[in-house]
Amino acid sequence: MPAGSSHRSRRTRLGVAIAVSTALAAGFAATTANGATEPRNTPYPASSAASPVRADEAADGFASVDALGQDGTYGGRGGETVTVRTLADLEKYATATQPYVIVVAAAITMDPKGKEIKVASDKTIIGSGTSGHIVGGGFFLGQGVHNVIIRNLTIRDSYAGTWNDKEHDWDAIQMDGAHHVWIDHNDLRNMADGLIDSRKDTTYLTVSWNRLQHDNKAFGIGWTENTTADITIHHNWFHETEQRNPSTDNVAHAHLYNNFLQDDPGTDITSSYGNYARGHTNMVLENSYFDGLNNPVTRDSTATLVQRGSVFAGTSGRNESGGGTSFDPRSYYAYTLDAAADVPALVKAGAGPRSSIAAATTTAAATTLTVAKDGSGQYGSVQAAVNAVPAGNTARTVIAIAPGTYRELVKIPSTKQNVTLQGTGPSRKSTVIVYDNASGTQKPDGSGPYGTGGSATVAAEGDGFQARNLTIANDFDEAAHQDMSGLQAVALRTAADKVFLDSIITEGDQDTLLLDTAAKDRLGRVYMKNSYVVGNVDFIFGRASAVIDASIITLKKRWNGSSAGYVTAPSTAAGRKGFLINNSTVNGDVSAATFYLGRPWHAGGDATLDPMTTVRDSTLSAAIRPAPWTDMSGFSWKDDRFAEYRNDGPGAGTASGDRPQLSDTGAAGQEVADWLEGWTPSAS
Repeated sequence: MPAGSSHRSRRTRLGVAIAVSTALAAGFAATTANGATEPRNTPYPASSAASPVRADEAADGFASVDALGQDGTYGGRGGETVTVRTLADLEKYATATQPYVIVVAAAITMDPKGKEIKVASDKTIIGSGTSGHIVGGGFFLGQGVHNVIIRNLTIRDSYAGTWNDKEHDWDAIQMDGAHHVWIDHNDLRNMADGLIDSRKDTTYLTVSWNRLQHDNKAFGIGWTENTTADITIHHNWFHETEQRNPSTDNVAHAHLYNNFLQDDPGTDITSSYGNYARGHTNMVLENSYFDGLNNPVTRDSTATLVQRGSVFAGTSGRNESGGGTSFDPRSYYAYTLDAAADVPALVKAGAGPRSSIAAATTTAAATTLTVAKDGSGQYGSVQAAVNAVPAGNTARTVIAIAPGTYRELVKIPSTKQNVTLQGTGPSRKSTVIVYDNASGTQKPDGSGPYGTGGSATVAAEGDGFQARNLTIANDFDEAAHQDMSGLQAVALRTAADKVFLDSIITEGDQDTLLLDTAAKDRLGRVYMKNSYVVGNVDFIFGRASAVIDASIITLKKRWNGSSAGYVTAPSTAAGRKGFLINNSTVNGDVSAATFYLGRPWHAGGDATLDPMTTVRDSTLSAAIRPAPWTDMSGFSWKDDRFAEYRNDGPGAGTASGDRPQLSDTGAAGQEVADWLEGWTPSAS
């Protein structure tokens, strides 16, 4: 490609237009030397942050700690998987003595109303997509019950008509003296009493990525004089809940991070308080976001509360810290923080049930090849593992790559389909594939330069390619090669159909991410989610029909420190969909009004192309120019297809001749499902 000069999430029908078996358990935290914010990973053991909501995963946080004779929390893994659609079957398996993975595939109404099923140890209870509902009741975990996962469910509607109900103790999930429990990716709402009650020394509990909404009492912890419990609470959305957000009484180690607490103005529900450290609680509160709450952070004089890095928007009343020396959560488990400013977009997009789940048998059905630099894997390089995949394969092959930096070129040819590159470390930064070829770099055999497409660190040409939980980078040094012709340097090139890029980092400068097709007349669908793209000039480009969803696009300064660039350069064939940036954030440490959202790339001067980029429902930083589209190589952007819809942030703007906006009718035809054309991305 010619050289150049370089969120907020909404609950719309976009969220139900496509069933994608992936959890937005990914976020963005640390800062690199070049100023770009790095993505992070929720530390599922040997798994990606954005793994699908799976029946065979294990917990993070305090629920992952080896204690009380229980080494982490993995639920019914290893037991029989059963699917239930009736109350009788749900109760039968949930109360059984043997381990079960219980998939709830229907709305199950409790009878009588308020019933709480007494769950036994070693159970995973997980909703099948968004169809798993528990209506009018919930679950109870009694003394000594352990190793329980409650996941991907909607538990709702035991409300009995009294807002501050003192008569009906009908919770969504109540725990009395349980341990090693993981409550993850649920939607809990409209109950008669609490949404979650963790009582009577319940410990080694992790509560993550849940929506707790429209209730008087959200999450109560305590009902004990002891100070022994250890609890992790992260990436939850407390929305329109009056009290217990949470109320944390006599907890030895309470680690709260990256939660989003939101009280909408002008409604009948008004928050009494946010995070409350009561009794002798020892609380660490990090990088959360409080929006519109009264008394956002409160503590008793006897409690220890250390808070750092949070954002408070429109809050009032008590906002407290202090009261002693805190503990270090990292002495118990690994975790990585998201930036507090990113929390609303990440949590609103990612909390609650995901649209489909991957059963425990999914991974087992695939062939797995292992790569490790230390010799502990089957192969020492990624390409060696790719070479071992048989040509013409139809079943998926997962190449599981141990943490480390792999400085190599990787090519998956078109003859090798359904290949997954899967980092196995605790974050996407743990596994890095990197090289430094540029378009003008000469090939070792003397046959000339690589060219833009040939410069890619990873080139994926096999249909069904997936990448997950890793970084793919091109670290070509532009400053050191200003005498070279051809400074484009691709990190990842795809030229295939049904490509799923799930919780990855792609980082470079010019031409970072080339999303292409095998030929001009070939369809090439790409779905990227929970990911990070870093660059400066035309750094998302090509002719694929590609969705970048719920991701963060980081604008990066040029080699000389200047701010100027272009996010997209589509080269879409006529009659095809181009690029859709949806429900994402565009930001970066660059100057205001210096970056275009895109320009039309008519590759090779091909006037028959009809480049297309739509940016919708996304947050744009002040770096975006007021007139966000521009011409390229003699082709006017106004002759092609460039538009926005319902963006916000300082870089957003109103409709004008220089800033076309889709109508509601037009936007209805430019949703995620329209791009994917019947394909449902499913993580392997």
